[in-house]
Amino acid sequence: MQTGYYSSAAGMVTQFNRLETIANNLANVNTVGFKEDNVVVGDFMRMYKEARDELPNTNHTKEAAAFINRAMTKSPQIVDEYTDQSVGRMQKTSNPLDFALSRENLFFAVKTPQGVRLTRDGSFSMNDEGKLITKQGYEVLPNDYFTNKNGINFTPQQNIIEADKNGQLFTNLPNSINMAQGAKLFIVQPDNPALLQKEGDNLYKYEDLATMAPLNESGAVVQGFVEKSNVNAVKMMTQMIETNRLVGMYQKAMDTQMNDMNRDAIEKLAKKA
Repeated sequence: MQTGYYSSAAGMVTQFNRLETIANNLANVNTVGFKEDNVVVGDFMRMYKEARDELPNTNHTKEAAAFINRAMTKSPQIVDEYTDQSVGRMQKTSNPLDFALSRENLFFAVKTPQGVRLTRDGSFSMNDEGKLITKQGYEVLPNDYFTNKNGINFTPQQNIIEADKNGQLFTNLPNSINMAQGAKLFIVQPDNPALLQKEGDNLYKYEDLATMAPLNESGAVVQGFVEKSNVNAVKMMTQMIETNRLVGMYQKAMDTQMNDMNRDAIEKLAKKA
């Protein structure tokens, strides 16, 4: 069996998968609140160092040597995926319905047809019914949503909206400039951000969200700003060039395995015959 050919082919597939992640990051470089995704490519030496004390055969034996030799033919593969939750650059919009979160691992809660989801995209607006919604039309939720099941609503007379650093909203009284306390943004801090699952539309799914208490004293809400994507375009372009070069190297290895080595083997067999 030509293990070198199959290992190179599998390595190429791994780089294609990595390239897909890089391309998605670059496509969302200007998406508000987007977080950069990354993959970890495993190699034999790293995996061996982590598991060498748990090999199924005693070390320094023929069986152990055979096991290691078989393991060395395994190709690189993606062993882990993760999302960089660091805070992106803040951009001032002066829109009172735009909100940003200045700390990482904090999220706004919104209501979607699939249930309550989390987002970092705080570029909100008001629909014709006076409800606070996202760009996709999902309702932005108050911190007491799981108690009263209501959203955040404004009347036509409430044309002044202010928020403090904890997400507490204040609106003017009808036909007045005096302010009254209204709803409070539902801000969530997941216990384990690694369990967040991206679902598209800049949304995250998190299990047991209904049992989580809102973070009432976040101190992180900034009104009139949006958080830009944390994708580093220069770094992504560098990784794309590196990935394309690796694909070319694997392709060259496959070509060498199938053409040069096979031709050499055929010629040697012909001479012996």
